[in-house]
Amino acid sequence: MSRILVADDDVMQLDLRKQVLESVGHEVSVALEPSGTLRLLERGWDLLITDLRFLNGAGEPDPREGLALIRRIREQGSGVPVVVLSGWPEDLYGQPEEKMVSRVLVKPVPTRELLAAIAELVIA
Repeated sequence: MSRILVADDDVMQLDLRKQVLESVGHEVSVALEPSGTLRLLERGWDLLITDLRFLNGAGEPDPREGLALIRRIREQGSGVPVVVLSGWPEDLYGQPEEKMVSRVLVKPVPTRELLAAIAELVIA
């Protein structure tokens, strides 16, 4: 199956997604913040699934953190498909970063929908 990196600042969401994806045969690693995501991406992944709102320096959820992560990934030359899972997709819509992602899924994302998106974006 595929190697998938999942990034979210919600540990419960990370654990749940990791369990679901591993149960269908994917190799999964997780990251809690954008800097950790960038470090892990250097290891080569088939897909990145990421939240958009990460905690900023003031400890508040901030979509600018996720937008910056997407920009940095592309600036580094990575072509990894990026799936954004967000409860606030309007934070991404209309932004330049919207064109840098492969798919936007609105939380809560049904497992079937997430697995279908993965199947469409990666070659197993």
